[in-house]
Amino acid sequence: MPTSEQVFTITRTLNARRELVWRAWTEEKELANWLPSTPLETISFDVREGGRYRYTMVNSETGEEYPTGGVFLEVVPFERLVFTWGYPDAPIENSPVVTLTLTAHGDRTEMIFHLRGLAGHPGDQYVYDGWSDALDTIVKKYT
Repeated sequence: MPTSEQVFTITRTLNARRELVWRAWTEEKELANWLPSTPLETISFDVREGGRYRYTMVNSETGEEYPTGGVFLEVVPFERLVFTWGYPDAPIENSPVVTLTLTAHGDRTEMIFHLRGLAGHPGDQYVYDGWSDALDTIVKKYT
């Protein structure tokens, strides 16, 4: 059911240690393993508060490119990553913000993905479904 609120949350549990899940989000080579249609050479991550990141997804059928990027607002290794998400050079104040929280449960990790600034809901075939599919890929690759 659509919501007028510009926020959504997706939670996944992985049979992987938190450090491995953290690397999936913060190391360029690992990102290329799960970001859809994203060649490694298009990924640049400077994982520190104020650091920027950029990657380009490529439509495999048309070759159309979708540059994406933002700024890391908070970096707490292995626990929390907060970053703007959208066009690479968009002003911070106008960009959606992703908060990723990783909670260790022994050798398992609860991954909570929270996006503020864009509406999304299951079945939207857009932002929510895109992120949900990407998070499912992380679960498959790192479990």
